[in-house]
Amino acid sequence: MTNAKVLISGASVAGPALAHLLHRDGCQVTVVERAPAVRGGGYSVDFRGAAFEVLDELGILDEVRECDTKMGGTTLIDESGAVSGELPAEAFAGELEVPKQDLTRILHRITADDIEYMFDDSIVELAEHGAGVTVKFERGATREFDLVFGADGVYSQVRRLAFGPHEEALHHLGLSGAGFTTANYLGLDHSGMLQFAGNAAIFLFSSGVPDQLTVSLSFATDSPALDRCGRAEQEAAVRAAFAGRGWEAPRLLDAMAEADDFSFASTCQVHLDHWSQGRIALLGDAGYCAAPTAGMGTSQALLGARSLARRLAAANGDHCAAFAAYEAELRPYVAENQEKGRQAVAMFGGRAE
Repeated sequence: MTNAKVLISGASVAGPALAHLLHRDGCQVTVVERAPAVRGGGYSVDFRGAAFEVLDELGILDEVRECDTKMGGTTLIDESGAVSGELPAEAFAGELEVPKQDLTRILHRITADDIEYMFDDSIVELAEHGAGVTVKFERGATREFDLVFGADGVYSQVRRLAFGPHEEALHHLGLSGAGFTTANYLGLDHSGMLQFAGNAAIFLFSSGVPDQLTVSLSFATDSPALDRCGRAEQEAAVRAAFAGRGWEAPRLLDAMAEADDFSFASTCQVHLDHWSQGRIALLGDAGYCAAPTAGMGTSQALLGARSLARRLAAANGDHCAAFAAYEAELRPYVAENQEKGRQAVAMFGGRAE
C-alpha cells in the first residue's frame, strides 16, 4: 500500500483513525469533510473492550483517559415524577466515557501535520475505472485516488453514490429524537435522570460542563423522514409527542425553542450485504451503524479502522482480498452489536425486531 493515494470521506472518528493508520503504512491520505472545521459538540462517546487496544495503537489512550467524564449513575423517574430506581454508570458510559468533541480534537491533532484535510467540501460523483477512482467534489477540483473510503455517518454520501439510495440501507428502529443543552437547573452532578412514559422518553444528564444540562427527548416514529425536515417541523413533532406530559417536559420544551445547538436524528441501523464495491469501502456508521443507544458506535469505528488498515497492509496491494478479509473479521462483531442495539432501542419505545 506504500504511496497509494487514498481518500476518506468523514472527519469524525473512523475517518481520522483510519487516516492515521494508513499514513503510518505509507499511504498518501486525504480526508474530505462537509463541515467547515473539526466538529464540536455531540453527545459523549464511550469505549468498550478491544477499542482500548486501538486507542493505544493510535498513541492516544492516556490522553483520552484524561478526558473521562467520570459519569455516575442514572436515576429512573416514574410518570408521576417520583424516583423509581437507579441504573449504574456502565449502562450508558461503558468502561470509559469522554465528550465526543475531545475525541475528535485529539484525532485531528495527531493527523493534522501528515494528512490533507479538505473542510467545507463533499464528494458529488465517484467513477471507478481500472486504475483507480475519479472523484468530483462540490467545491474542489476533480482528482484521482487509488481507494476511497466512506466514514461519513448514517447518511453517508459515499454509500449513496456507490451502493444506492439511503432507503435501501437504512433500517429504522421506530425511534426519533431531539437533543440540545440548557442550563443545569436540576443541579445534576455527573449523573442523569431518565423517564419513560408510553412511547416517549426524557433523558437528562450533566457531566463535563457543570452548569450545562444535556437533554434528549425521544419518541416513537414510523420512519426517519423527519431527519430531512427543517427545525420547525422537527420541533413541532417533538411538541406533539410530549403534549400533556408532566414532570420536566413543559420546561424542557420551552428550553428547546431557545437552544442554539438543537439537533435531531432518528435511530437507524445500516444493513448491507457487502461493505465494499470495487475500490470503494465503508466503515463505521456508514457501513454498519448499530444504533446510537447501543453505545458501540465509537468502538465499531475504531475497530473497523484498525481492521481495514491491517488487512490492506497484509494484502500487498490486493484491495479486493483486503476488503473481503476486513468484512469476514468484523461482520460477526457487528451482527452482535446490532442485536444489542435493537434491544437498547426497545427500552426507549422503539422496535426490537
